[in-house]
Amino acid sequence: MQVFFQTIVGGLSIGAIYALVAMGFSLVYRTMGLVNFAHGNVVMIGAYVASTFYMTTQLPFAVSMVIAIVVTGLIGVVIEWVLRPLENRDFDLMLIGTIGFGIVLEALATIIWGATGRAVPSPVPAEPLNLLGIRVRTYNLVVLGIAAVAMILLMLFLQRTKRGSAMQAVAMDYEAATAVGIHVGRSNAIAFAIGAGLAALAGGLVGPLLYVSPAMGGTLGIKGFAAAILGGFGSIPGAIVGGLAIGLLDGFAAGQFQGYSEVVVFLVFTALIMIRPTGIFGERTVNRA
Repeated sequence: MQVFFQTIVGGLSIGAIYALVAMGFSLVYRTMGLVNFAHGNVVMIGAYVASTFYMTTQLPFAVSMVIAIVVTGLIGVVIEWVLRPLENRDFDLMLIGTIGFGIVLEALATIIWGATGRAVPSPVPAEPLNLLGIRVRTYNLVVLGIAAVAMILLMLFLQRTKRGSAMQAVAMDYEAATAVGIHVGRSNAIAFAIGAGLAALAGGLVGPLLYVSPAMGGTLGIKGFAAAILGGFGSIPGAIVGGLAIGLLDGFAAGQFQGYSEVVVFLVFTALIMIRPTGIFGERTVNRA
């Protein structure tokens, strides 16, 4: 029973990472109708920047995370700025553009940090906590707490602020939003910046859990993308639920099937999507192609 609950906590913590990645995918898609295929590589850049400032310059982990969020936020703005001339003109070229940005980011990471990767020490004591007889890694609880705060803040931003409402208006009707004076380019840039910031948060948090390397963007990007699809692509609550579900599935599959866990996770994911193609929260997406 103890192993069962420990697996749940571990699965939820990595699932919170997947949820942050999925939220970045869904936010950009919800606003622009675009799948940002560079998103996984932005996660990787965020992990490298956070770990570099934390390990090399000895800055506090929280400060390193903020720096990583700012850096990747700027990367998101640059990507949107380059793609903006293609908006509502050549959707396929926009998709290819995001793939190109992903390749460039991975190449830059290899040039700057090398291809060997690094292990990031935990910023909190490694001694596990004893909660009702269950020994839980302290850092897992830190990840869950930070991810929960980020999720709540994003939901409040989208639902309670004028800028968040404007971003959703752009997603629902591009022409109507433009007609009432909403600056569509600015809304899209903010969506990309927030999505990239979420990617940096996910990358920085996952550093002490996994091995930081140029290839990690592919793994986290695929899992985050799957979580967004499972929850209902374009749905922020769906991204959260989908991420946690993939994390739990990942945790239990790793315990039962070891080296075949990835295969099991995606077989179950495929079965779920075949049963409900629109995801858990139904189809809440936009199509601006």
